[in-house]
Amino acid sequence: MTRRRAPRPNARVLDRVTWALALLALFAGFAQFGAVASLADVAKHFGHVSRSTSLASQVGLSGSVLGVGLAVLRLASLGALPLSSLADRWGRVRLVRRTLWIGLAITAAAALSPTYWVFVACFALGRPALSTASTLLQVMTVELSSTAQRVGRLAFVAAGGGAGAGLSAILHGAIRSAGSFRWLFVVAIAPVVAIDVLLRWVPEPATRDTALLARVGALPREFRGHLWRVAVIIGVLGMIGGPANGFVFVYGESVLHIAPTRVALMVTCAALTGLAGLMLSRWLAQRWGRRTTVAVGVLASGLTATLAYGGGKFWFVVGYLLGVAAGGFVTPVLTALGTEIFPHHVRATAAGWLVVAGVLGATLGLGIFGWVGGAINASGSAALRWPAIVTFVPLLWTVRLLRALPESGHVDIV
Repeated sequence: MTRRRAPRPNARVLDRVTWALALLALFAGFAQFGAVASLADVAKHFGHVSRSTSLASQVGLSGSVLGVGLAVLRLASLGALPLSSLADRWGRVRLVRRTLWIGLAITAAAALSPTYWVFVACFALGRPALSTASTLLQVMTVELSSTAQRVGRLAFVAAGGGAGAGLSAILHGAIRSAGSFRWLFVVAIAPVVAIDVLLRWVPEPATRDTALLARVGALPREFRGHLWRVAVIIGVLGMIGGPANGFVFVYGESVLHIAPTRVALMVTCAALTGLAGLMLSRWLAQRWGRRTTVAVGVLASGLTATLAYGGGKFWFVVGYLLGVAAGGFVTPVLTALGTEIFPHHVRATAAGWLVVAGVLGATLGLGIFGWVGGAINASGSAALRWPAIVTFVPLLWTVRLLRALPESGHVDIV
């Protein structure tokens, strides 16, 4: 017997729905970014800082240890594939509720970590649930929006996720005490009480498609060509964004010796540049189309990340702020493109595979970035210059794959 779903809501209700989805994305973003925001403190707390010129002595832990830890967190998101696939069977709302509960609870438990690797393990256990929730919130935004509204609403929900990351950075800068990172993690349990209230505003996306997949993670052959092309682009963004975002606090605080409060202020200001990128994305997607906008965003992401780690405090701040703008520019359009080209009965499963692509890309990027940084063993502002160049620049040719994808901006999905 086919479960009945709520009809597509009208524009007024959809506004309230979008607010709810954005707030839920904020909760997930806050919990996921906590590990990155606190990484410099965690490395100093569990490592050993000395006056030597090596990266490990400046940070507390070696670049390879940090890179492996961040890579483990990224790899843990692979669990989002089977979890996201379940949404094609159980429904979107039900799975978002459960994954957010689990992810926030495990993040809060990381406050009790006695060692660096226990800290990594806790976040790794919570990451699949949080990644699944973030993915499904984007899928639901697409399914509950008309073609004209879609990119704008995706931008709004993405801004919610970015606000969660920014809030994590603000609290990291504000809570300055021994073991301050533990208090940051404890706060993650607070949003649990609001999840049910917000999900009451969100209907299960309607569909006329009753087809079911034979097994979790399966995707019919006719959709695989489009899937791997979008997956490569998302993987490339993961290879850029993984190291570029993962080493922000370590590079800014421990290498460039910028005060933690100022790094937190920079991340907070990045919310404005990210919002500008989101708004520009919406405008240009209507004029250039999905594919061209994504291509520009990928190129901008790679070049600004290279600039940020090129050397010096000024270029670090400028590169990071522009990089966040580039991320905001590309994210909603790529999400729309990667969702619109698949029908409802495989959409969440395809989204799960795209999460896998992003995870593998970020893991590979972190591995290369950390290995090159350790091999070169430079000090000061140039410590991560060559890791950035070697990791980011060779990837930019992949935007040519977008030419083989359909322009989906005119499609009204069901």
